[in-house]
Amino acid sequence: MGEVSPKPPITATGPVFLSYASEDAEAAERICNALRVAGIEVWFDKSELRGGDAWDRSIREQINECALFVPVISANAHARTEGYFRFEWKLAIDRSHRMAPDQAFLLPVVIDNTSQSDKRIPDRFRELQWTRLPGGDATPAYVERVRRLLTRDLASEPAAATPPASGVAQISTPSTRALLGDKPALWVIGAVAAVFVVYFVVDKVWLSTHPVASSTTNATVTAGVASPAVPEKSIAVLPFVDMSEKRDEEYFADGMAEDVLNLLAQVPNLRVTGRTSSFYFKGKQATLSKIAATLGVAHVLEGSVRRSGRTIRVTVQLIRADSGYQLWSKSYDRNLEDVLKVQDDIAESVVGALKVSLLGAQPPRPASTVNAEAYRLYLEAHALRIGAHSGSSTQRGIGYLRESIKLDPTFALARAELAATVAGDFATTGVLLYPTALAEAHAAADDALRLDPQLPLAHIALARLFFQIDWNWDAGEAHITKAIALEPGNAEAYRMAGYFATTRGQFDEAIEHLKTAVSLDPLQPWNYAAMGFPVYRKHDYTHAETLYRNAIALDPQSYKLHYVLGATLLMHGQPVKALAEMEQETDSGYRHCGLALAFDALGRKREADSELAIAEANHKNEKAYWIALIYASRGDVDNAFLWLDRAAKQKDPGMQWIRGDPMLDALVKDPRYDALLRRSNLL
Repeated sequence: MGEVSPKPPITATGPVFLSYASEDAEAAERICNALRVAGIEVWFDKSELRGGDAWDRSIREQINECALFVPVISANAHARTEGYFRFEWKLAIDRSHRMAPDQAFLLPVVIDNTSQSDKRIPDRFRELQWTRLPGGDATPAYVERVRRLLTRDLASEPAAATPPASGVAQISTPSTRALLGDKPALWVIGAVAAVFVVYFVVDKVWLSTHPVASSTTNATVTAGVASPAVPEKSIAVLPFVDMSEKRDEEYFADGMAEDVLNLLAQVPNLRVTGRTSSFYFKGKQATLSKIAATLGVAHVLEGSVRRSGRTIRVTVQLIRADSGYQLWSKSYDRNLEDVLKVQDDIAESVVGALKVSLLGAQPPRPASTVNAEAYRLYLEAHALRIGAHSGSSTQRGIGYLRESIKLDPTFALARAELAATVAGDFATTGVLLYPTALAEAHAAADDALRLDPQLPLAHIALARLFFQIDWNWDAGEAHITKAIALEPGNAEAYRMAGYFATTRGQFDEAIEHLKTAVSLDPLQPWNYAAMGFPVYRKHDYTHAETLYRNAIALDPQSYKLHYVLGATLLMHGQPVKALAEMEQETDSGYRHCGLALAFDALGRKREADSELAIAEANHKNEKAYWIALIYASRGDVDNAFLWLDRAAKQKDPGMQWIRGDPMLDALVKDPRYDALLRRSNLL
């Protein structure tokens, strides 16, 4: 066969300028050759000797004359803090600012697993849709896209290839009727959820038992839960990047990513990494392949949000983690006033293009609000609950939620969040006393379910309420079962199921629930801590210690974690190590109770008595159960029961963990023990 001649150059609007770090010359040349074979003129320079006035003038002229500018993005580009390619990038970005917003000019290409959140890549590039060409292997689809852009043959351009001037619309769901004021609407979420249904049918997620790379996280976590390989049908939703001009929409970008994640978690048979694990990498420099390996997923969704005045652009892309191939991407440009006008058209285009209808499933929906400020307050409160380290942070969140509900009394999600926050605060920090927590949490949860009976968080909130405040285990488990049915990928629901089983003394069942929670959200510290509770009660102190250390490695400042690790070390006969942990406890009540236990074990009675006196004086209303453990460990059975009775009357959350607590082994045969369990609805 003879050599195939290149097609005549396409010069209708000018050539393509290819810009790259010198280390990526081979990959850039492959892109160049693929375009040239298709008859596309490319300005591609191999010279290493760049610089000088004449050279600079030449580069400026070429960038001002080219039709498309293709920056090659890579780990090499990230590593180069200086380089002539960065000068080229700046010139191209400057030119793009003079162009109409619908004019295609910048066409970023990434040749490896570099994340779109990489802050060493210029903001202007990160806010655009990236094309992933691993190793510079240009696909026919990419070459055809460039050809169409050069010839302005946009009529045949696929919808996902380049953002149209006015954008593409959104799935028509109740969530799209939101935020038409000063903050952008959640109109993209339904579309994104619909997209993913076509790609995934679930398998069990793989959770690596290898240490997490220190370059990616600050923790070394041994999961204790593993399956053989990463399942093909798994995904993590990374935090969306805030590309707004003032960088003041981060809370909204996070909220949108989390709403997408929650929607995907509602899809049956779809394994979605939980919020804590996916968001763990926010602000960290990590490749997509490292993130995916840590989370045990085959696919990653990343995106960006850019707001400018009354215009919002959301760009999302689905990436195959092991190869870096972009499986799907789309950009949504909208004027805020136009968001609701074309919902149905967009829904039809997304479903038609992706053939979601063949699956016989409708995309789920999130609860929403039409009040932008109410939504902002909800997002801030939710972030505080997720990352709470103290009673003060949860109290701020409760205040935000109360204000959010005042602004929009129909905002079911805010009410559910309030119920979950109040119940959690009562159980962990004890700032709210029982009557206050009971009244507010019940009202919020009941209203949330009345407004939206299918809202998973409302059922989780009620389950938490029945568990942590009412001690109605049957009712709570019914709501957890419902929550899991509505959102099978919700790690928090499985964690709560583990709590119920532990409280009932069903330790093996609890461990199975918590294995699922860990697999869904492997970087959530409380999944490990919660698994430690039943393992500890099975007297497997070595395993419990590992689990608690995992939790602390992921969140050293979280309350109670150092206490439970210290208690485990005491039961394992290591009082010196236990004392070191108790001294690091961030919650003062747990710290004083823990120090009393550790000093007793070390024979330092005066110091132990001092810590016990402080606990009794300052924390008798929220740590009665933990004070009882001190007396039990001393063999003072009468005082132990005195404080346990007080704990039961106060609805002290510690009573939920009485079944199997090894510090109470000496009390189990006393008739008062069973009587106490009956009064606590545990027999």
